Amino acid sequence: MDITRTIHDKMRKERLLFVYRGEITDRNSLPLLTLLENEMMDDSYGFVGRKRLFMYVLESLQNIVKHGDHSGRGGMSLVTYSKTDDGYTITTGNIIASDHVNDLKKRLDRVNRLDINEIKDLYRQILNSSEFSMKGGAGLGLIEMAMKTGNRLDYDFVAVDKKYSYFILSKTVDSSGVGIHASRKDQRFDSDSFVQLEQLMDKKKIYMIWSGHFTPGIGEEVLSLTEAKLTEEDIDSALRRRVFNIMIEILENVSKYNLGREAEQKYGMPVVLVRLEERKFILTTGNLILNTRVSDLKVKLDKINSFDSEGLKTLFFTSLSAQSIDTDSTGNMGLISMARKSGSKLNYQFEEVNDQYSYFMLNVRIEEHQS
Repeated sequence: MDITRTIHDKMRKERLLFVYRGEITDRNSLPLLTLLENEMMDDSYGFVGRKRLFMYVLESLQNIVKHGDHSGRGGMSLVTYSKTDDGYTITTGNIIASDHVNDLKKRLDRVNRLDINEIKDLYRQILNSSEFSMKGGAGLGLIEMAMKTGNRLDYDFVAVDKKYSYFILSKTVDSSGVGIHASRKDQRFDSDSFVQLEQLMDKKKIYMIWSGHFTPGIGEEVLSLTEAKLTEEDIDSALRRRVFNIMIEILENVSKYNLGREAEQKYGMPVVLVRLEERKFILTTGNLILNTRVSDLKVKLDKINSFDSEGLKTLFFTSLSAQSIDTDSTGNMGLISMARKSGSKLNYQFEEVNDQYSYFMLNVRIEEHQS
């Protein structure tokens, strides 16, 4: 569970809500967008601010789809959402050809020197000119991003090898949708933490992380991203169904123990990690739980882990027959279902936070050939 703890600590320290590592496509752009929209709605974010930020993120993702270099390195693309005191920070990273860096840097610097009225004038001018080519860079997209938020764009380029560079673009936007900058215009944007996160996710084969208050809307988009990834990886239908069904169960388990935003923000936000390692999916969750529930839950998990596949089948139907129509509770059926469908033990850990709460981490492995 060390990786879960490492990720949880990094997400908390940097106030990260969501991270996606992988190729950005038209198929997964919508859930990437609506995931943030669901978070903003639950956070009482203003309508104008939501609209501006939504349009900025849309342009950022389309910029990667259209202009990122996809010669076998599209999987390095990274999208992060983080919460600030006043709003949100959106940061993206994608591979581009190194011979495009100087031209793109000139465009970014030019946009960043202008105020909002000058940016609008420039936008109108280039609509009828070929000065900003749409090939080899972001073109009009950069100006549109600056226009939507009325402030400059933070960026950095990190050399990957002689042919390719990692282009990082970041924007912090307040609740009204206007860009925020604490740094000077001539100060370099620090991308070190972003690059380290990409490297960590690559090493651990993580492609998606959520760390924040969990709602049904957010759960739906996490599932949508999982479905898109399953399709992208050309996973066979049987394994795809198993992964998707277990994902539903493990997310419902997080919701089941939901203790509310206030407690989570003070003592530990939920975290969801999804890894794909040589066609083996590893689903991991962490969430706050009352200490009074730990002992009972541990007994249930140990009991489930003591059964083989036939024993789990019998246990599932025994638990099913014991259900009452008068209660919403499903007992431990979700946990039994996870163990049955995954064909693996439920790896878990409880870490006591204080006298009232513990942090519950659950790990499920789903292999192509069920044991």
